[in-house]
Amino acid sequence: MDVQIVIDCHGPRALGAFWITALGYAEEPPPPPFGDWDEAMDAWGLGPDDDRDPAYAIVDPDGRGPRIFFQKVPDDKTVKNRVHLDVRFSATRGIATTDRPAKLAAAREHAQTLVAAGATVLNEVDDEREGAWVVLADPEGNEFCVT
Repeated sequence: MDVQIVIDCHGPRALGAFWITALGYAEEPPPPPFGDWDEAMDAWGLGPDDDRDPAYAIVDPDGRGPRIFFQKVPDDKTVKNRVHLDVRFSATRGIATTDRPAKLAAAREHAQTLVAAGATVLNEVDDEREGAWVVLADPEGNEFCVT
């Protein structure tokens, strides 16, 4: 079974670029025989005045994580996400799940990188029973956590 995460948005390429920074992913390459996406779109009959940003996909360069597909929709985000992503930054740094201060410090570190890329910090959690993480919103307002 293969899993893909789909995110509705206004600007697939721009939001995908943000998530490349957040996750360490890469743009999905165009299908063969095309050398780049512009070449593919030209071949598919999409001219420079056409919408060349209806969808965008990013992939884990190590092949472990799911493909993330961004699709353009006209609707604005109006309520809290029912599903959100957790970016497990502290886990990649070898920090024990029980070390709340170190986890929160790592989450804050990555959150600052993401704020520079367009995210907004919404909240910080440091709870003895629940753990420690930072809640952010991506450039289109989708909530996610850095743990």
